[in-house]
Amino acid sequence: MFTIGDFARHGRVSVRMLRHYDAIGLLRPARVDPYSGYRFYEAGQLARLNRVIALKDLGFTLQQVQAIVDDEVGTEELRGMLRLRRAELEAAAAAAEARLARVEARLRTIESEGRMSTHDVVIKSVPAVRVARLSTQVASFGPEDISPVAGPLFDELCRRLAATGVAPTGPGVQYYEDAPDGGGIVVHVAFPVGADTHGEDFEVVELPAAPTLATIVHHGSMDDIVPTAQALAHWIDANGYRSTGYAREVYLAYGEGDPAGWVTEIQEPVTRTG
Repeated sequence: MFTIGDFARHGRVSVRMLRHYDAIGLLRPARVDPYSGYRFYEAGQLARLNRVIALKDLGFTLQQVQAIVDDEVGTEELRGMLRLRRAELEAAAAAAEARLARVEARLRTIESEGRMSTHDVVIKSVPAVRVARLSTQVASFGPEDISPVAGPLFDELCRRLAATGVAPTGPGVQYYEDAPDGGGIVVHVAFPVGADTHGEDFEVVELPAAPTLATIVHHGSMDDIVPTAQALAHWIDANGYRSTGYAREVYLAYGEGDPAGWVTEIQEPVTRTG
């Protein structure tokens, strides 16, 4: 048998922790001297200790740990819990990284306030165009809801078009509508296609003509589009227009290369205020 100090060293834990585990019934000593009160442990108890520490490090409460180890969870089950917890932590880390990127983008927007030129805004009209599209509903117009779905949706649309042998006739377009149930935003990703295009794995619809669009060209990553979009908003407000809906984003140059080379035209529908 081992004293509590020796057992703690072999288990790579503190004596204080072992005393706490004893107090809550999670890991009782094999024997307690009735006269001195000294605790003694057997080597076989290291197996339970290992499970306790592993489960605690996976984020389980001590009450949950006790219930699991009392059920004599096996190595494969522990390995499965580890895989699940790893996936959860990786997802949380990715979400945290995305939040930091959004904050950084907002800071760049704040830094550019009052300094971005609005002379490149152009008023134009575009005709109706036949497009193949995929759509999904998200909770809000915020980048935290749209960014995770837009790229994969475009990739899926490209895959389905290629599988059907359909070649886009123009650059990709992303546009938005309020969800019919009022529960968020519908995100549409689309490519212009020929008049005779039909498909079962994607919708073919007519993107309506837009008689008056205020447009501005954004260069670079979509993570940095907010300053450009807000420069357009300032121009609209200062030049006697008002917005009449969500802007379209037309991806004039886009790919998997350096985002510095991406080119996106923002097209916001507007009308004269007076």
